[in-house]
Amino acid sequence: MKLACELPAERGVPLGQWDCREIAQQLVDDGIVESISRETVRQVLLGHQLRPWRWHAWLSRRVPRDAIFIEQVRAIIDLYTRPLGEDEIVVCLDEKTSLQPRKRLRPTLPARRRSPVRLEHEYERAGALNLFAAFDTRTGKVLGMTAPRKRSEEFLAFLERLDAATDQGIRTIHVVLDNLRVHKGRAAQRWLAVHPRFVFHFPPVHCSWLNQVEQWFGLIQRKLLRVANYADCRALAGAIDAYVARWNRQAHPFNWSSCSLVRVMATPNISHAT
Repeated sequence: MKLACELPAERGVPLGQWDCREIAQQLVDDGIVESISRETVRQVLLGHQLRPWRWHAWLSRRVPRDAIFIEQVRAIIDLYTRPLGEDEIVVCLDEKTSLQPRKRLRPTLPARRRSPVRLEHEYERAGALNLFAAFDTRTGKVLGMTAPRKRSEEFLAFLERLDAATDQGIRTIHVVLDNLRVHKGRAAQRWLAVHPRFVFHFPPVHCSWLNQVEQWFGLIQRKLLRVANYADCRALAGAIDAYVARWNRQAHPFNWSSCSLVRVMATPNISHAT
């Protein structure tokens, strides 16, 4: 138990965290026991509610959770949940970077009885793409654009595409996006000055979960990109465009509510555990 409550580095052990096998080995190395199984270690630790193989990320108190933070979160919540006027929309915008074609050395094989899809482990590198995407929070429709780089020029080009794709009867386009420098830089400010119907909204730092397009990125990662096997970036771009078109044919918004977000906001730390 004492060992489980210490970090491996405190004993000079080159591990990030303990698991049952490593604790068992360390007990033997330290001469505490002649032998012990990892299952015995697991049972002892579980009996004392210790799980050192798990981890939980948290933000230190230096990251403010003050009235300004709460107001910023509430402003995003309001955009997602309040009734919108007929002349306004809310979109969530972000970039998914470094998407590789990963051309496999052998063809990907489809699933068969008692056999999953089989993907060749080895692949050739053929550059990378960046995906710009804007998710409409009320319809679920997505506007996408791929580009070889992610600079201010590409960001503004995507904004131009979003502007052209949005009906001119929409007088206010609320855009939720993160605090990346290109989103706040001088070029972006100049662009906003001549496109007054665009209004940018920035969630607080470390609140990427507030941007709904991140949920959509999770879907395209799982359904298209996880088993990537494309000849080159052009083929990958075509597949992404086709996926966006397929999504838009049956698009749906995500079911966010002010109550659920308020509960998340009320927690003392934004965290992730595994």
